[in-house]
Amino acid sequence: MDPSLAVRIGKLHLKNPVTVCSGTFGYGEEFRDFVDLKKLGALVTKTVTLLPRCGNPMPRTCETPSGLLNSIGLENPGLDVFLRDKLGFLKNTGVPVILSVASEGGLDEFIKIVDAVDSVKGVDAIELNISCPNVKSHGAPRQTRGKQDTGRRPQGEKQRRLISQDPKATYDLVRAVRKVAKKPLITKLSPNVTCISDIALAAESAGSDAVSLINTLTGMSIDVMARKPKIAAGVAGLSGPAVRPVAVKMVWETARAVNIPVIGMGGIMDTASALEFLIAGATAVAVGTANFINPGVSMEIIEGIKRYLAVNDMLDISLLRGSLQL
Repeated sequence: MDPSLAVRIGKLHLKNPVTVCSGTFGYGEEFRDFVDLKKLGALVTKTVTLLPRCGNPMPRTCETPSGLLNSIGLENPGLDVFLRDKLGFLKNTGVPVILSVASEGGLDEFIKIVDAVDSVKGVDAIELNISCPNVKSHGAPRQTRGKQDTGRRPQGEKQRRLISQDPKATYDLVRAVRKVAKKPLITKLSPNVTCISDIALAAESAGSDAVSLINTLTGMSIDVMARKPKIAAGVAGLSGPAVRPVAVKMVWETARAVNIPVIGMGGIMDTASALEFLIAGATAVAVGTANFINPGVSMEIIEGIKRYLAVNDMLDISLLRGSLQL
């Protein structure tokens, strides 16, 4: 008997725990020649905002040791164009579609987007991207020390934190969205916090069906000859295998703190690294940067997990989840 890989994220049923990270897989169509899309557990879209965004200035990516810095800035065609031009293809993939959404206008815009898609067929769940480090935030006010706060910042930069860096702001947003959303809600968390489990608990208390983590770590790389950042925006988000130990630790902490599913991500490159997250307590995993290197890696991981369960006489993937022995 083949082991069962099926998992549940709230009311959402996945035939296996392998998904893709928002922003690394386009809207699915870009990968159709490389991946048998219907074999994925779920497909997470590139983040969509209410209005189109052109993103941040070039250059927007650079490689680092064992990682990738990016500051794309949530470039996307906007909600109307997504619904008109992108969703039709996604409906025909035969897998659950998780729509990643973000806001440029704070809470009200999140509510407007979620309300608009909650009854749309073809969108099976919604991921609230409250943790992208590459856009100016409309989140919680930054705490300053008056005259002692002398750090220089780009002119016009808002002194705000990401919503996902503040438990109350996270709770308030998820709670407000929950009131208009019948579809499963997944809240995407930032690693750039003191205690990620506190943020996860706030999201759970507010009604989130799951949390996904981690989004990228903030970082910088400098061209020493030009003495300028390699990324035009200066600071960017770091992903890839360099962040995996941080991500695994945060998934482990969060899975022990909450009673909702955790979707683990951050530097998953192969079956072994995906298994780390599942053993640490994740219900599902999402493959990100690896898609740029090996577009078929998600298929390899699905088969690899199946083989691992068979070799270890596990008939159900739930026996693997959280099985870390300390």
